[in-house]
Amino acid sequence: MTQLFFYIVPVAVILGFMIFIHELGHFMVAKALGVRVEQFAIGFGTRLIGFRKGETDYRINAIPLGGYVKMSGENPMDDRTGDPGEFMSHSRWHRFLIAIAGPTMNILLAIVLLTIVYRVHYEYPASKDQPAVIGWVEQDSPAAKIGAQPGDRITQIADVQDPTWGDVMSKDMLNPNQPLNVVIQRGSQRIEQQIVPEAVTVNQVGSAGWHPDEPVIVGILEPGMPAQKAGIVEGDKIVAMDGQPVASIESMIESLQQTKDKPVNFTIVRGSQTLNLTIQPVLAAASGTPQNRDDWFDRLLRRLGFGGSVARKPEAHYRIGFSYSPEMKVGSLPLTEAFRRSLTDNRANSLMLLDLVGKLVQGKISPKTISGPIGIAQVAGDAAQEKGWTPLIEITAMISLNLGVFNLLPFPIMDGGVILLLFIEAVMRRDISLQIKERIYQAAFVFLVLFATMVIYNDIAKTIAQRLP
Repeated sequence: MTQLFFYIVPVAVILGFMIFIHELGHFMVAKALGVRVEQFAIGFGTRLIGFRKGETDYRINAIPLGGYVKMSGENPMDDRTGDPGEFMSHSRWHRFLIAIAGPTMNILLAIVLLTIVYRVHYEYPASKDQPAVIGWVEQDSPAAKIGAQPGDRITQIADVQDPTWGDVMSKDMLNPNQPLNVVIQRGSQRIEQQIVPEAVTVNQVGSAGWHPDEPVIVGILEPGMPAQKAGIVEGDKIVAMDGQPVASIESMIESLQQTKDKPVNFTIVRGSQTLNLTIQPVLAAASGTPQNRDDWFDRLLRRLGFGGSVARKPEAHYRIGFSYSPEMKVGSLPLTEAFRRSLTDNRANSLMLLDLVGKLVQGKISPKTISGPIGIAQVAGDAAQEKGWTPLIEITAMISLNLGVFNLLPFPIMDGGVILLLFIEAVMRRDISLQIKERIYQAAFVFLVLFATMVIYNDIAKTIAQRLP
């Protein structure tokens, strides 16, 4: 019950705040332009609580799946009286400003929140902004099939020159089963190849199987497992196994599958000490803790809006019992630099979201990548349980950006659809007939219901798949 509380409360607060900010944008611009607002609502359906002030009923409704600002004469099918307070009595320019105000508020909020994070406590995986020098290649992975080797540097992937690991992983994830042109530098040799990331995890995102060279730092220890019994503590750095350097958590896991239950000598750095501990691995499934070896990959997914944990299904393998904690960079930026970094990151994330939508429409990426309320609850709950307040603020910024960008898509009923119809009418220099608008909105509503059903079904299916043995 306590665990459920940590998931329900954060998502309720975050989504409620996002919806409020979005509708507040519509409300403020409508009022400023002289449009009469009849209702300012959070949720749909039956009114639960609220109050009336002036001409507006401020209310919270029974179905917490969105919100709306109801303006007089907003529905094209309503009878028009010519009242200057009616929405349709205003110019297309005014209606455009009202429509775009909601998404704009969400995007501005995302910029402000990330600026605060970067100004106060900027923390991110160290490998994310490092040059893409390969530290480990998974056996039989797409990277292994094209001959990639540890020490190679990825100098180009798709249209990105001199990518960081963050760039490489983003391209991989957005292109499952799709060919990507890559250029690899090996010493003085320049190698041009084409790689096809395979679809992995319940989210069906792409993975090429190459990983950065990064230290193995011990995170959460599992009670009763060999690592804890041997005296390993959180924060220890594992640098070698049986005298062989450990390049990454992936290489360590793969090595354990080779040695199986044979005792292994681990060389560990703890502060200024170097320790040697002999530990016998056991065959066991992963514990399912939020911070696993895919933690930094998970953070990238969250920023892209894929939601949920990306950990692979917990299969039994040889292990010693701890979760991987990626090396993090922590710092703070001056206000102007924090603002510029926020603009840059939000722009990059917006472009990746649009790329995701484009690939969904083209059928190049699975609909399973999209998360609904359950997936968002999982992400928000995981962030709420992480140390510090910045993970939750980052997730809030991501959700706000998603809400703003998706609402700008040119789909009827959504704000972008309203803007599209206004643009068409401006080009035509006349209003679209009410009959055509009515059919458009009816079809859009049916599609929206079907889409919401699919998203929620995917959420439930992914949640079940993550918990199956």
